[in-house]
Amino acid sequence: MSSFDRSKRRVQLWKKAIVHFLLCFVMGFFTGFAPTAKSSIFSSQASTTSRLSEFSQETIGINRSLATEIPAEVSPIPSSGQAKLLEEEEEEDIREEPHLVPRKLLIVVTPTSSKDRFRDVFLRRLANTLQLVPPPLLWVVVESNSDSSRVSETLRKTGVMYRHLVFKQNFTNIEEEMDYQGNIALNHIEHHRLSGIVHFAGLYNFYDLGFFDQIRETEVFGAWPIAMLSANRKRVKMEGPVCESSQVIGWHLRENTYEAETESPVLHISSFGFNSSILWDPERWGRASAVLDTSQNSLKFVKQEVLEDETKLKGIPSEDCSKIMMWNLHFPSGIPPPKPSEGIQR
Repeated sequence: MSSFDRSKRRVQLWKKAIVHFLLCFVMGFFTGFAPTAKSSIFSSQASTTSRLSEFSQETIGINRSLATEIPAEVSPIPSSGQAKLLEEEEEEDIREEPHLVPRKLLIVVTPTSSKDRFRDVFLRRLANTLQLVPPPLLWVVVESNSDSSRVSETLRKTGVMYRHLVFKQNFTNIEEEMDYQGNIALNHIEHHRLSGIVHFAGLYNFYDLGFFDQIRETEVFGAWPIAMLSANRKRVKMEGPVCESSQVIGWHLRENTYEAETESPVLHISSFGFNSSILWDPERWGRASAVLDTSQNSLKFVKQEVLEDETKLKGIPSEDCSKIMMWNLHFPSGIPPPKPSEGIQR
């Protein structure tokens, strides 16, 4: 290698060193003028806190000045006359507000007999009547055990809340069967403690719809007259209480009128209603618990209570309980049943 080449190489190395030095110098020079990130954050926080403190001091000063300038309002003390007027206005507002009273549950019990040729027809007719009664209403239907499902199908199509009770015993006497079914229904009500007004609605009963609103007003016991009609006789018999306004003073019998001093009357099962709680809570209504023995014959117990406790017996309707709101139609056994093709005309 010649001396010229060596000198040329040295010049190149010096140039690289000088350029590198200049770059580092320039970068360090300008870096010294640039502010660091940490110092900027603290400075911004300090500036914001100082501004907030100044603003809060200004607002406190303004509020204090307003408090000194605005005088405090003093509420005037009402006089005795004004206080009375305010109380009367509050009472009027309370009176104007609607007071909603819930309706009592109606528990309608219907015994049925498989020996009755008109059972299916009049069961549908009674179902149509109960559909028109405002709720709440529970329909308890009792029947003997059979292979037919007509009663169940009819009840499912009514749209009325119901309970279907079935028993297995066989009876030859219809009256004994009806009493037995009534006891089954009352035992079911007592067991499940269904709280409401109980009414026995026979298949052959016809109603004024206002009757169901009236019996909801029953507190303990209620009674009402029934017009007994016959299909082939032109006369009407009365059964139920004899009243003065809403006070029961006697009872209609099948042949004459019963008064308190004569023999005990035989009550029609549909001529009275009662509060169901008498079955499981007699002390609530002033009756000794030892008197209650419903395990054998609840229906007999209720009838005795209706006759004996006249102080808690209310005539229905309350305005004049001699008004007829229920009719019972008797069909003789000689009348043939309706044909399936005839149906029911509505």
